[in-house]
Amino acid sequence: MISRRKLIKRLASLPVLGGMAGSTTLLAESLPSATEAVAKRDLIKELGLRTFINAAGNYTSMTASLMPPEVMETINMASKKYVLLNDVQDKVGEKIAKLCHAEGAMVTAGCWSALVLGMAGVLTGKDAKKAAKLPFLEGTGMKSEVILQKSHANGYHHALTNTGVKLIFIETKEELEAAINEKTAMMWFLNREAPVGKIKHEEWVAIAKKHGIPTMNDIAADVPPVENLWRFNDMGFDLVAISGGKAMAGPQSAGILMGKKHLIEAARISAPPRGGNIGRGQKVNKEEILGMYMALETFINRDHDKIWETWENRVALIDGAIAGIPGISTEVVIPEVANHNPSLKISWEGTQHDFSAKDLGADLRDGDPSIETIDWEEPKSLRLTVFMLEKGQDKIVAKKLKEALTKRTA
Repeated sequence: MISRRKLIKRLASLPVLGGMAGSTTLLAESLPSATEAVAKRDLIKELGLRTFINAAGNYTSMTASLMPPEVMETINMASKKYVLLNDVQDKVGEKIAKLCHAEGAMVTAGCWSALVLGMAGVLTGKDAKKAAKLPFLEGTGMKSEVILQKSHANGYHHALTNTGVKLIFIETKEELEAAINEKTAMMWFLNREAPVGKIKHEEWVAIAKKHGIPTMNDIAADVPPVENLWRFNDMGFDLVAISGGKAMAGPQSAGILMGKKHLIEAARISAPPRGGNIGRGQKVNKEEILGMYMALETFINRDHDKIWETWENRVALIDGAIAGIPGISTEVVIPEVANHNPSLKISWEGTQHDFSAKDLGADLRDGDPSIETIDWEEPKSLRLTVFMLEKGQDKIVAKKLKEALTKRTA
């Protein structure tokens, strides 16, 4: 330990108190103020990062969507003021709930976070002591099982197990009824797999309500159509989780949990700014919360019919550019649920051409400008989407795709 004599000697060498205060002030003044202009730097260029035209889609690995000016202006504005995080969630949650026909809502750190926090809220209610015990459910008196259809188990269901629950897989209505017991905490539905599951939305909700069990629907990438933002709340699901950085073009690391008010309030017991629980890592800042709200409002108010027509025109332009190339066939594909928008599938079946989808994808990726496509679905077909393209990029994609295919089929 430092002796009192040495401490006094060190203090004597420092500036007087006024000087010390001045040094602190100088430190603060050395930082740019919230309103001070700073020199702009292009770190993407500075770091030598590859940029590309996104003809693939809003995949996380490709950094999802580009946020519109309204969202970026909101984020920048929010960064210049201090506010209490709970206050932001309160006010934004009220607005989102009203827009989406829900009793309550909150912004989360992505859709996965919405699943974790929503599940936690179902288990603990508004009991902070219970929240502190997750994910260790044994001996707590909390329910511990979640039922889902086997066809809905495609990886995202693992988010629920963060809370300590056990997953019970069923296929038929009879199996569902038999699986329900005093331990059943929730019935989970993955919207993108609805077409392949044997139990559809309305029946799933009806059975849950008959037994007094909460339901959650994961609709991560399932807008458009815009009506999906409120369709499942209207249908009676107790919780609905969605990604924010996909078609809504909000912050990629944001999402929304909406539904019954008491369950949203319960979910927030495990969410920051609270600590000491499993939700501490699910942090979302004020910029993302406000940016997500602006993205949602902007998305809802778009002319969706006009946008769809624009997408169809882009697909037609690209399709027309490669028409007539020997051995190449095309098909307009619209996914039934997730990423529901027109895309173009380009195929070359048979032995006429021996190149693969990966080969063609690499040609486009390595070109100038670089173009990303969906080259991993089938060995001899490549698919591209147009809803992430900026104005005029459809012409660039058409030109480069024609060049690549002409070279490969020569």
